[in-house]
Amino acid sequence: MLPRWLKKSVPTIEQTKTVRQVLAELDLNTVCRSAHCPNLGECFASGTATFLILGTNCTRTCSFCAVDKGNLLPIDIDEPQRIAQAVKRLGIQHVVITSVTRDDLVDGGAEQYVATIQAIRQSNPESTIEILVPDFLGSESAIKKVLTATPDIFNHNLETVERLYFTVRPQASYHRSLKILAFAKKFMPELIIKSGIMIGLGETINEIFSLMDDLISVKCNILTIGQYLQPSVNHVPVAKYYTPAEFDELRNRGLEKGFTIVVSSPFTRSSYHAEEVVHQLMS
Repeated sequence: MLPRWLKKSVPTIEQTKTVRQVLAELDLNTVCRSAHCPNLGECFASGTATFLILGTNCTRTCSFCAVDKGNLLPIDIDEPQRIAQAVKRLGIQHVVITSVTRDDLVDGGAEQYVATIQAIRQSNPESTIEILVPDFLGSESAIKKVLTATPDIFNHNLETVERLYFTVRPQASYHRSLKILAFAKKFMPELIIKSGIMIGLGETINEIFSLMDDLISVKCNILTIGQYLQPSVNHVPVAKYYTPAEFDELRNRGLEKGFTIVVSSPFTRSSYHAEEVVHQLMS
């Protein structure tokens, strides 16, 4: 049974109708649905969503993630324009674009990120854009490609502490992810760098602190920390439910270590209240 602080009210179908209709009419995917995000109703009701490009099936088998595996589809070349239309119709001021991992593609899907950013910029020049990218197998050329499209925020999640990668992210690399963040900052020093983790997978507090230090060392500006929730019985079980007070303590420690912003709460996800974070940065 979930602790009381992990129970939240669900918006009505009517409150989420506008976003659901736009997504359906434009045949667009969201990580909100694919990853079984607990904030889906809240975000849809507020008129926003996190767009998922490159299909809905992933080439990796992370044990925490609800996104479907295998059965990969060709790149949808019209998808960027449809996303730009959705942004305009919904009036989204801060757009978050993410994707499944596509290790089958030569550039990991970087070109689709570029096309999507460009389409949004053309039709929604006032909107800020945040991209949450996979690791592109560490390809610097792929990272350069997406960075030259000038997103406002570059996000790549570490997801968990180094020790747990073997069981939680067996096809990923903790140090490769750190190198990606470091490369992005070096390539574009003024770029806002962001990363996020889930807790409750069996990590220790000291391991979380060490991860924070590693992110600070690569000049990461924003850190998000949220509670891991098991999507199904086939996924890795929850080892611990952190209390809201513990999340507050982690936020304070992160700020002490030098992050510009730390968003830390049970329901925090990478793009949860992302627009508010941008406003905070600009205030």
